[in-house]
Amino acid sequence: MKIAFVGKGGSGKTALSSLFIRHLAAAGAPVVAVDADINQHLGAALGLDEREAAALPAMGDRLPLIKDYLRGSNPRIASAETMIKTTPPGEGSRLLRVREDNPVYEACARPVELDGGAVRLMVTGPFTDADLGVACYHSKTGAVELCLNHLVDGRDEYVVVDMTAGSDSFASGMFTRFDITFLVAEPTRKGVSVYRQYKEYARDFGVTLKVVGNKVQGRDDLDFLRAEVGDDLLVTVGHSDWVRAMEKGRPPRFDRLEDANRRALRELQSAADATYEVRDWERYTRQMVHFHLKNAQSWGNERTGADLAAQVDPSFVLGESVTALA
Repeated sequence: MKIAFVGKGGSGKTALSSLFIRHLAAAGAPVVAVDADINQHLGAALGLDEREAAALPAMGDRLPLIKDYLRGSNPRIASAETMIKTTPPGEGSRLLRVREDNPVYEACARPVELDGGAVRLMVTGPFTDADLGVACYHSKTGAVELCLNHLVDGRDEYVVVDMTAGSDSFASGMFTRFDITFLVAEPTRKGVSVYRQYKEYARDFGVTLKVVGNKVQGRDDLDFLRAEVGDDLLVTVGHSDWVRAMEKGRPPRFDRLEDANRRALRELQSAADATYEVRDWERYTRQMVHFHLKNAQSWGNERTGADLAAQVDPSFVLGESVTALA
């Protein structure tokens, strides 16, 4: 399952996504974790020190390698230079799988050892001084979107993406690349305002959206969230001494996480697992083509000097049944 964590800055999105990743790893599940936030903190939340986090390879810096590998022998893509972030796979494209080894993971992913297991961690890379005034952050997250467009995941396999804050996720089609989106919301007016934006923007795309109430301290906070988000409220998380210790860089063993928070993580996994039963690969492929054609017309054709609509393979549908052909 492909899972996104979104929310306003400071909502606890990264802390909760890291807890969920730890929960999956402790259960022995294969996990690819991706930090796609402009503020790169997922590595630290997973226990890396500053030196280790800074040494993680940036996906954006390896975009030519990613494009060249994913292009494979697809005859509709003349060169890696004509690929953009929304380029869909077709016959001859190489696909990514969660459990495999491949040149993309070798270049961009690093193993992170956690209690009871390990995960692959990939990062977009930070927004640097060299980017100021000449690039937007979505030029970096394009590497993530391209990989998600070419990734086939099966039952009990997980890709967890810590997304950029707020409604910035809608600056590309990446918000449609997930089986479920967990929106982390504090019980405040600002906390639920991002939920309303996300709900409105995602309405026409069949996005499965569930709210995780964070920093909930009592009945009044719970009633507020229920009144504001209704049935979209899945679970709530309160104060956690374990998280506080983690944020200080001294996390206890994961099995010492508070029982209430462990139950909340199991609820998140159950909600994610349920999406596998209703997964629609045809819609998934149709949506990536929609955004690719939109980007091709608005800027892609001009930038690459190619007709990017010709990259679409009308007979191709991404799915588990095509992995053997890739």
